[in-house]
Amino acid sequence: MKSPVFTGVATAIVTPFTENGINHPLLYRLIDRQIEAGIDGIVLCGTTGEASTMTESEQLEVIRKGCEYIDGRTVVIAGTGSNGTAHAVSMTEHACAFGIDAVLIVTPYYNKATENGLIRHYERIADCSSVPVIAYNVPSRTGVNMSLSVYEQLAKHPNINGVKEASGDIAKVSRIVGTLGNDFYVWSGNDDQNVAITALGGKGAISVLSNVCPKEAGSMVHSALNGKIFEAADLQNQMMPLIDALFCEVNPIPVKEALVMMGYDTSLLRLPLCSMTKQHRERLRGILKQYKLIF
Repeated sequence: MKSPVFTGVATAIVTPFTENGINHPLLYRLIDRQIEAGIDGIVLCGTTGEASTMTESEQLEVIRKGCEYIDGRTVVIAGTGSNGTAHAVSMTEHACAFGIDAVLIVTPYYNKATENGLIRHYERIADCSSVPVIAYNVPSRTGVNMSLSVYEQLAKHPNINGVKEASGDIAKVSRIVGTLGNDFYVWSGNDDQNVAITALGGKGAISVLSNVCPKEAGSMVHSALNGKIFEAADLQNQMMPLIDALFCEVNPIPVKEALVMMGYDTSLLRLPLCSMTKQHRERLRGILKQYKLIF
């Protein structure tokens, strides 16, 4: 039996950029806001953190400095995945030296490995990691959808803790939990399914929504974890218009724009990501006003 890396909500935090690099002071402000709200973890350099547009040195700098700044105040998970196994191993080994609590490893995109290749990829990384590995299944971005049979093999590795499941397949979550139990944990990777996945036995969520409203996202998931399913469902239903607005364009474009509207200058995106359309921006502004996040 394994222990989950965290239960509750870990925020897949945005990365604020400058024209020449990383805006670390603003990143620290965003981290403090999360910790003060009682968040259960921070994911540095995930999809929402735009790791794919960073240089390797920038990515490692964000992980190192972010981990130093958090200094044990909450769980730190570092995105160190790659479509090349050797690169993912190297990034993971560097990140482990910074004192992180776990790594988040996306499926190897573009290569579209076979099931055997996926298993060997994760096993190789887990063998070289000094912290637990959380797999990240997000087929809408990678073109790869890991099956239950792959998870059954990964669960046998003592250092593979579970999966951030963003396939959108609720029945699959039930099969994972029912088959693997405490040998392989599940976290929601889609904010519109946080309560459903947690109610089925998931351990919480790795969230985009919590960038904007960490307390509310935490209340939603912790209510589900504590068996208050109707309360949790009501909170999920209340948050759906905001969740939909935060995904009206590809993540993290809307969430970075929302934070700009809330007074945090996260406006810079790196190509191929670009600014929101005027129509979507006005929709987002109206939703944030509705939730009293801006006035």
